[in-house]
Amino acid sequence: MKGATKENQLITISGLYKSFGDKDVLQGIDLELAKGENLIVLGRSGTGKSVLIKIICGLLTQDKGSVTVLGQDVASLNKKQIRELRLKVAFSFQNSALYDSMTIRENLRFPMIRNFREMSIADIDKRVDQVLEGIGLPDVGEQMPSELSGGQVKRVGIGRTIIMGPEIMLYDEPTAGLDPISSNEINKVIRMAQQQFNVSSILITHDLTCAKHTGDRLAMILDGKVAKQGTFKEVFDTEDERIRAFYDYNFTD
Repeated sequence: MKGATKENQLITISGLYKSFGDKDVLQGIDLELAKGENLIVLGRSGTGKSVLIKIICGLLTQDKGSVTVLGQDVASLNKKQIRELRLKVAFSFQNSALYDSMTIRENLRFPMIRNFREMSIADIDKRVDQVLEGIGLPDVGEQMPSELSGGQVKRVGIGRTIIMGPEIMLYDEPTAGLDPISSNEINKVIRMAQQQFNVSSILITHDLTCAKHTGDRLAMILDGKVAKQGTFKEVFDTEDERIRAFYDYNFTD
């Protein structure tokens, strides 16, 4: 099992608390992401998983505790610094949100043209072709999003994020709403991003098949804290009835 040491930590979360009104969501989260690993964050609905990754990328601010990303204290960054950080830390939302009026190639070109103005279209298109090959859709560049399946659109959405060359990816329920075959393709893309593009990731998911096949380490959040972490087997080989119930309800092999 991979794990974070002080030398290879990309993200360090210490004593993290977040409440909304009288609802305590995060109640002392301690967690790290190591370079080169995929970390899965599990938990029931309402346990603050999505809140956690929104704090990591600066969309929300914690009440207490610290989040250090690539050596920077996120809460202390100004708007310009946050924008710069988001070029290195990408957020893949559940809704892939492709531009319907653009071809797939144009969708992938768009963030590159916007952020890397010194690059030629020829060089950008080489990167586009590399990413399309990586996500297993080498021949869809001239198609429109409406011509693709939901699973294919999600793969392109992840590709549009990968194309920017982030060091870290934050995935929010990457397989939500997909059939098992499409989910398996997403799992392959997540592993491809890790292995081919050297992306380290935190994945929020309820899909235990996704967790098993993409995660190097799992962290289970219960009652606002990390209750257990380790490999898939280590987390679910337990007498804790709360974790067993999560497994029994969710897991399909």
